[in-house]
Amino acid sequence: MTQQIPSTEPELAGVRNFRDVGGLPTADGRRVRHGVLFRSGHLAHATEADTAFLSSLGLHTIFDFRNAADQKLEGLDVELPGVRNVNLPLSDPADGVEFWKMVRDGELDQLREILSDGKGANRMITAYRKIVKERTAEHSQVLRALAEDSVPALMHCAAGKDRAGLSIAVTLLAVGVEREAIVADYLESNAKHRRYRVRRTSGAADAYSPEVMELLSPLFDARTEYLTAGFETIEETWGGVDAYLEKGLGITPEIRERLRARLLD
Repeated sequence: MTQQIPSTEPELAGVRNFRDVGGLPTADGRRVRHGVLFRSGHLAHATEADTAFLSSLGLHTIFDFRNAADQKLEGLDVELPGVRNVNLPLSDPADGVEFWKMVRDGELDQLREILSDGKGANRMITAYRKIVKERTAEHSQVLRALAEDSVPALMHCAAGKDRAGLSIAVTLLAVGVEREAIVADYLESNAKHRRYRVRRTSGAADAYSPEVMELLSPLFDARTEYLTAGFETIEETWGGVDAYLEKGLGITPEIRERLRARLLD
């Protein structure tokens, strides 16, 4: 008889892009355990009902990859009793406060200058490559924490797509999840109900125009080419996942085995 896993993807009113990554397959035939690794957008706007649900998950640690500018813009996460909060700022593909002020104010000319003619997608690809190459200490800290005691864990950034997406991908690579499954999970962030909501300050028509939304779409999309750029950076810089984990992150085979024991069925 197949065990029924209770749903861990409710309709959260104030938290976008929440999901359990349980069930993803590994190359050796195992699967990520349900209820041990979650991902989402920020928790700053969680409602009372959202908070009650999140509290019911038995979380040990929440990893928040937002920077101070993000937190000032959106607010701090709601506090969950007994849950450890770890803030590990990673690079923001949108480069923080000034950019998001342009978005919220509908500054069309400036947005055209920095995002048109493929510049938006290139910005994202560059950011993904940079995070992989330059944020090895942060990703090492996350994997070591998960291997020791930090599960169940929730990883999030602002939208739960880029910084959290890469951190989830690194974690899944470390336990041997198939790359196609990692990409498929990443692309789930494109579902309409998951996408980041921009809070605009301007009432001008340009702030809501189709052109602005088209310019912004590369930043709000989860695109295979972005995550692939991260994978390619691992190959180009370290020669493969095993070398990246051991030489880049200092994650030994012993630590990886502890990770598998904690995260896999």
